Amino acid sequence: MPAAVAVAVGVMTMGVLAPPAAFAASRPDTVQQGLDTLVRADGVPAALASVKDLEGRTRTYTAGVGDLATGAKVPVDGQVRIGSNTKTFTAVVVLQLVGEGKIGLDAFVDTYLPGLVRGEGIDGRHITVRQLLQHTSGLPNYSEYLGDDIRHYEPGELLDIAFQHKADFDPGKGWKYSNTNYVLAGLIVQKVTGRTIAEEIDQRIIKHLGLRHTYFPAPGDATIREPHPKGYYQESAGAPLRDVTEMDHSWAWAAGQMISTDSDLNRFFGALLAGRLLQPAQLAQMRTTVPAEYLGSGARYGLGLVSRPLSCGGVYWGHGGSIPGYETRGGATDKGRAANIAVTVQATDKEVMKRAERVVDTALCR
Repeated sequence: MPAAVAVAVGVMTMGVLAPPAAFAASRPDTVQQGLDTLVRADGVPAALASVKDLEGRTRTYTAGVGDLATGAKVPVDGQVRIGSNTKTFTAVVVLQLVGEGKIGLDAFVDTYLPGLVRGEGIDGRHITVRQLLQHTSGLPNYSEYLGDDIRHYEPGELLDIAFQHKADFDPGKGWKYSNTNYVLAGLIVQKVTGRTIAEEIDQRIIKHLGLRHTYFPAPGDATIREPHPKGYYQESAGAPLRDVTEMDHSWAWAAGQMISTDSDLNRFFGALLAGRLLQPAQLAQMRTTVPAEYLGSGARYGLGLVSRPLSCGGVYWGHGGSIPGYETRGGATDKGRAANIAVTVQATDKEVMKRAERVVDTALCR
């Protein structure tokens, strides 16, 4: 697999009397080194990153190749499928509607979708909107039962798959990640507003923040509109990589269907933490977390928002996404620094993404 060229290092040629600024400028960029390692040592076809510092300056990075068949370069800040980062967009819309008095955070799902949520141990009369957003509903995750049937799905079909299986636990009695929660959240938004979740996200977030490279694909659209690295799927470690760039990801819908760039994600998470999308009361609710070790050591889950500890102290807030073809990790700090990384394969080895998260940590702590 093509490997990225290592960053040239010339620190020793500076001499011990080099002024501090010049010495710093000659040091290898640790973010670039991290991306190069992901390509060279971990075998990801490409890695992309965008880092925003405390002064608002943005630096973008690439490593690897954008197309294994042609050897084409990785587009700088290219579009990728952002998977479950979509959940944060969906949660923001729900919380905006909470702030407008149109949705009750502790109202039951049946208030908005009467009779829809039923199954073994499953009852929408006892599951709240908050529990959907925080993955404490106990609802089974439909994506665990999809198999290899890649086709267009309507949200109702996804729920039908989920509700064939019994609840994982009683509402509020545990935590388990489930895409089913966010399909329901998307349907609640549509019921309350009379518009699609894609339209609400577009009007309330994308256009409001000027996220020019972010969108929710239209039904049946399997393409990626702007310059992008190709995404690959690997059945198991050592198996050949298969190009899965163009696929219908309607199965992810309000839980994971969106497309964006690292820089747009930085702008989104930075604006969210700065209070540009939610009223203080709703932002405080979003940042009220429960333990979510499934997402990594020290991770905690709020309402569509994840906090992760930083090696330099404190935490950063983001989400992350994993979808065939692409993995994304990153977020922003309360001080205004932001970093997001994407790789162009859904990693079979979880250690790969742990190393990607360490690159995020490096970017946010330096």
